[in-house]
Amino acid sequence: MRHLLNWPVPALLAWFSVWIIYLSLDSAGLSAPWAIVCACAAGVIFSIRGATQARRWALALGFPLSLLLLNTAVTFIWGWLALLVIAALVYPVRAWRDASVFPTPLNALRRVPTFAPLVDHAPMLDAGCGLGDGLLALRLAYPRASYYGIEASWPLRILASMRCPWAKIWQGDIWDAEWGGYALIYLFQRPGTMNRAVEKAHAELKAGAWLISLEFEAVDLIPTAVVQTGNDRPIWMYQQPFKFLKKNPQRDSKRRGAGKKRSS
Repeated sequence: MRHLLNWPVPALLAWFSVWIIYLSLDSAGLSAPWAIVCACAAGVIFSIRGATQARRWALALGFPLSLLLLNTAVTFIWGWLALLVIAALVYPVRAWRDASVFPTPLNALRRVPTFAPLVDHAPMLDAGCGLGDGLLALRLAYPRASYYGIEASWPLRILASMRCPWAKIWQGDIWDAEWGGYALIYLFQRPGTMNRAVEKAHAELKAGAWLISLEFEAVDLIPTAVVQTGNDRPIWMYQQPFKFLKKNPQRDSKRRGAGKKRSS
């Protein structure tokens, strides 16, 4: 049940709480402008808990934006239920533990081939490709590669396939997919999922393959290279075999077991 507390559930709870504050103040006889001001202030307070700047803005602006769209308490309830259904379709519950849909800047990966040169037609996977922005950035950086993407949301997968017809994109869970056949795995996740990504990449990637993460560092690994993008988002690059800060016999035994399974 822990994944039910991941984003966007905190945002929905915060917005609902702000609306309760607004409706309670309005019912108590406080003038509408002051009720709105107090509710907006509560939204700003909730926004302090946002993990990223985008989420802080979403928490703070949820109430005033919804107030512009929704005129009554009944419309509010049904409107948010409709938005929740749409959000569940676009952003499945099983993917709430992963990153939200934030696009990769087109030029973010331009310098990556300098540190991670690959042969022509090298297969690379955008794990959690969203609308395909990461695939577009990979194609700009590696114009002669073979591109693959996996996305949990079927509407986003369809849109990504339309934007990137030259890539093979399918719907699925990035954690269930096999990473071992790729020369490069690209991620734009969040800090909470990086440890899991490291364990999976360590167990499945072949020697010489790369794990590339935009913005978020794998804190257990020593990076092979770190590239700065134009918008101050670092690109963390790790080449297999990874260099861990601390030895972990259990983790290394899993890696050896995975290697034997692939070779059999």
